[in-house]
Amino acid sequence: MTIHSVVIQKLLSTNAHLSRRVVADHLKPYAYGVRNGMAVLDSDKTLISLRTACAFIGALARNNARFMFVNTNPLFDEIFDQMTKKIHLYNPNQNTLWRTGGFLTNSRSPKKFRSRNKKLCFAPPQPPDCVVILDTERKSSVVLEADRLQIPVVAIVDSSMPLDIYKRIAYPVPANDSVQFVYLFCNLITKTFLAEQKRFAKQDSIDAADDSSKIENSEEAKRVEESENVGVSPKDEVVVVPYESLAPISQDRPEAKELLEKLVVLKFNGALGKEMGFNGPKSAIEVCKGSTVLDLIVKQIESLNSKYGCNVPLLLMNTAKTNDDTVKVVEKYPNSNIVMLNTSDGQASENEAYPSDHDMVFLSLMNGGTLDVLLSQGKEYILVVGSDNVAAVVDPNILNHLIQNKLEYCMEVTPTTLFDTNNSILNSHQQKFQLAEIARNSNEHLADKFKLTDTRSLWVNLRAIKRLVDTDALKIENYTVSKGGKKDKILSPKTAAGSAIQFFDHAIGINVPQSRYLPMNATSDLLLLQSDLYTSNNGVLVRNSARTNPLNPSIILGPEFGKVSDLLSRFKSFPSIVELDSLKVTGDVWFGADVTLQGRVNIVAKPGMKLEIPDRAVLHNKDISDPIDI
Repeated sequence: MTIHSVVIQKLLSTNAHLSRRVVADHLKPYAYGVRNGMAVLDSDKTLISLRTACAFIGALARNNARFMFVNTNPLFDEIFDQMTKKIHLYNPNQNTLWRTGGFLTNSRSPKKFRSRNKKLCFAPPQPPDCVVILDTERKSSVVLEADRLQIPVVAIVDSSMPLDIYKRIAYPVPANDSVQFVYLFCNLITKTFLAEQKRFAKQDSIDAADDSSKIENSEEAKRVEESENVGVSPKDEVVVVPYESLAPISQDRPEAKELLEKLVVLKFNGALGKEMGFNGPKSAIEVCKGSTVLDLIVKQIESLNSKYGCNVPLLLMNTAKTNDDTVKVVEKYPNSNIVMLNTSDGQASENEAYPSDHDMVFLSLMNGGTLDVLLSQGKEYILVVGSDNVAAVVDPNILNHLIQNKLEYCMEVTPTTLFDTNNSILNSHQQKFQLAEIARNSNEHLADKFKLTDTRSLWVNLRAIKRLVDTDALKIENYTVSKGGKKDKILSPKTAAGSAIQFFDHAIGINVPQSRYLPMNATSDLLLLQSDLYTSNNGVLVRNSARTNPLNPSIILGPEFGKVSDLLSRFKSFPSIVELDSLKVTGDVWFGADVTLQGRVNIVAKPGMKLEIPDRAVLHNKDISDPIDI
């Protein structure tokens, strides 16, 4: 019996797989099936989620991070107390205190109230670096507040968890919150803490012994000095190579064809456009001159296959809700090599609710046998493209660099606005960055905390994935994280795919141009793409060369423009924004045809007032709140 089988049996003995009668749509990828009217969760996926959550907790524990453990279920009290005592987070003076609503957002001046059956272990007065919740259904307000403050949440979730709460949990663990499973979960957390504390203590004793001995060898002395200055392990940092330093692929067509024959592209296609009022997948929204997001990626691959005579397949990872609309789009490309992977067939997909999408890729490739098929076809690398980034590029130069240097893992990153402004050598020299310095999602409010942003385009060696799975290397104890002696605390869970990069021996990041990262999360992003600022060439978005400002204009649209249909109806035609710096529109505002926006433009319609911007109007540095201002 393998170790994996033993672990699965342990999970089954806790009834972790038995869930509720109702399975929410966003949790169906975690469901194995239904038996006797009860949903049965997939234990393999629960195990992956457990490993990912414990690895993240271990990384924080090594960096002396602050934790908040929340429990309001009296059945878990004894388990809860034992765990917090063993990991030295138990505080008898605060053990029976409960902070009411706003305990995170109002943490600067909290009020404390006594209450029965309410337990909160929160030793330091500062905001925590991580919140761990055992009974998520009871404490959805904690999840909302933690998300507002960008504090990562690790929580047990059941199959009926609402999407609004689920998508705010950075590390969800899908399981039945039985007493047995909660005990197992807390036991894993305890062992993770103790292992990190033991490792840290052992490293301290080694450092003390080294300091007391005299180093005679100059090379050894130099190595020790460098290790002390860095203060992090190689697995907790990544070397970022400037894109401009990559060698172009050979102009010899047969040689370039041989290179591209080793590539397969996987596109996540599970994100829905609900937040933009669009009834269907985001990939079906028209973004540039009649082309959808899906059209762009298909045209890119068709262009490569036509130019070099190669056969690069496209794998689309769909959900049940995105499959039908996707089929309608790809019907336009009967000659393209497009393979549909559906969650109904046991595959996984990326949704805005899935934070651990790369682990889902590995699992789906193995369970469906797709990985073995690709390897038998001579494929060596897979490019995994996120569902939100409209400007992702299938770049042969990156593939060539990975093959030439025998690299197993590569993430495409781009500098945040603030860091790019203050660092001029990033585009000319390679640098090392800690994973905690790489934001997983773009957020202008977090630009000062992160140096880079993960574009969600990931290159992985297929044989490396197979080696990891065949050797059962995807285990908690194989996560290596940095020592916290001289390193600042991890800033957020929104870091790039840190849980996956640690598995690979040869991993890098590539600093791609900012033009290759255009996430589409709101109608303001769609306005950018539909305007004259962008056109497409063989599926690649091209920025208007007439714009001199390297940054895109800042666009804020009011709730009247929140849906795609509202945006299309309120603009006769999309305005020219090549010379626009910022735009803010709120209220009942309607735009005519051929409008030009320049500089800073603010348009605010007062309640009950309708503002109509006439055809061919030119607004330059305008503040408009009345028709007379136009």
